[in-house]
Amino acid sequence: MKGLPPAQHLSNAHRLGRDEICTAQLFVIRIRTLSPVRENSPPRRSTQLLMMQGSLQEQAQGALQQQANQPGMAENGLVQRDKVLTLESMNPWIKKVEYAVRGPIVKRAVELEKELQKGVKKPFTEVIRANIGDAHAMGQKPITFLRQVSALCMYPELLDDPNFPEDAKQKARRLLDACGGHSVGAYSASPGIELIRQDVASFIEHRDGGIPSNPDNIFLSTGASDAIVTILKLLVSGEGRSRTGVLIPIPQYPLYSAALAELNAVQINYYLDEENCWALNVGELRRALHEARKRCHPRALCIINPGNPTGQVQSRKCIEDVIHFAWEEQLFLLADEVYQDNIYAEGSQFHSFKKVLFEMGPKYSGAVELASFHSISKCFMGECGFRGGYMEVINMDPAVQEQLTKLVSVRLCPPVTGQILLDAVVNRPQPGDPSYERFNQEKQAVLSALAEKARLTEETFRQAPGFHCNPVQGAMYAFPRIHLPPRAVKAAQAQGQAPDMFFCRQLLEETGICIVPGSGFGQKEGTYHFRMTILPPLEKLQILLQKMCQFHVKFIQEYS
Repeated sequence: MKGLPPAQHLSNAHRLGRDEICTAQLFVIRIRTLSPVRENSPPRRSTQLLMMQGSLQEQAQGALQQQANQPGMAENGLVQRDKVLTLESMNPWIKKVEYAVRGPIVKRAVELEKELQKGVKKPFTEVIRANIGDAHAMGQKPITFLRQVSALCMYPELLDDPNFPEDAKQKARRLLDACGGHSVGAYSASPGIELIRQDVASFIEHRDGGIPSNPDNIFLSTGASDAIVTILKLLVSGEGRSRTGVLIPIPQYPLYSAALAELNAVQINYYLDEENCWALNVGELRRALHEARKRCHPRALCIINPGNPTGQVQSRKCIEDVIHFAWEEQLFLLADEVYQDNIYAEGSQFHSFKKVLFEMGPKYSGAVELASFHSISKCFMGECGFRGGYMEVINMDPAVQEQLTKLVSVRLCPPVTGQILLDAVVNRPQPGDPSYERFNQEKQAVLSALAEKARLTEETFRQAPGFHCNPVQGAMYAFPRIHLPPRAVKAAQAQGQAPDMFFCRQLLEETGICIVPGSGFGQKEGTYHFRMTILPPLEKLQILLQKMCQFHVKFIQEYS
């Protein structure tokens, strides 16, 4: 190519490699910097020079553009590199994570809401989200005292406002004194503010009838979910048949399956007894454990009480049996107790695993390793957005507890605003305090309304054809079993969907009701369920239940 005219050289540039492209780029620069036309230059020569300069510049730029348009080439003419992070190169365990509560059904619900806002005609006027336990989003009012203490800590100038009760001010001053620089904007200790951990320990002692609680065993967290995942991180180790296995209930809250998938741990399913109000049967635990030992090393057992999504409340006898089983098989216990105030059924009562453990005597209380979890997101508070919670660890190896402290320190500290609100929950107004009457009234109003909605939900589904619904004894969900005709099952399979997902998608498109298919929580093969919250206001819940029953009748007729 040496000896070709400059223009011809540039016209061939798109066929050349990186060095030739660089030459073309330098040539363009050279053309652009040609000596300016002198004042006494002949007009014709000046015109020719300008024409040549423009022609060569156009050809050079055209050649470079051709090169850039070729597949695999960047705009600067250099070969494009592959992305560093691709689906093939990313962490393979993340791809296995699924979280049905915020899955494709919810994504479609958001799209429908936007379509309604734009005036698109639908068979409904609003989307009713019954997919997640977000109390305030569903209209539940905040508890005044909790927000007063939070507001006073966030904006201390309000401490001079006479409209705030004196007990709320006293608690706020006490909390601010425990914060760095007397400000909630400062970091706290990684396990949480020491004063608040002391208050949590006092709360647990009072709840459990005086059984001691050590603040050093309390770790505040970003909701209960963060604490649960932290404990699972400590537990997971090994490879192949020595890989950690964790027993979880089926149906389960998808946090557990998602966390185990992310950690590449082995999920061991044990099935709750639907025909016996979702009871936990130790014989089923034993079956699941013995089968799992052929493929992994089971090390932990998760219990959700009251149940999510199933709404059952475990009896004291059941809890004793589980503790004995964990002692016998040397399993670490995880007790998810975030719904401990949400008890509705007559004769049902919440028993904390820690209380039962210690009342069973030193044989168990000195040996069984336990982590129990609580949160401000549920119960009567419903303060999901503050992201506050705690865990208490019992009988943890001191060396491991040091590692736990190190692990939580990596994330600096839980949100201090969440810690503040948690303290207002555990260090609540007492009889005689200025805020007590209002606090107690608001708390009881929330819990009474939930109890009424739990009863209404169960009765409605129990009377409707094609549904089977156990009593909603606690928590804030119903998990009914639904009958789906064989034609509906085949239609779902033809679309690559689980049958209950197929049902829930059609329900959403025709009624605007957003619920979560049971397949996202796990269920026995051949059965179909869905989870719905009982959180909507009573009037809206009545409409929701009526629409669901009517839709199911129509669905059955269409696919029979």
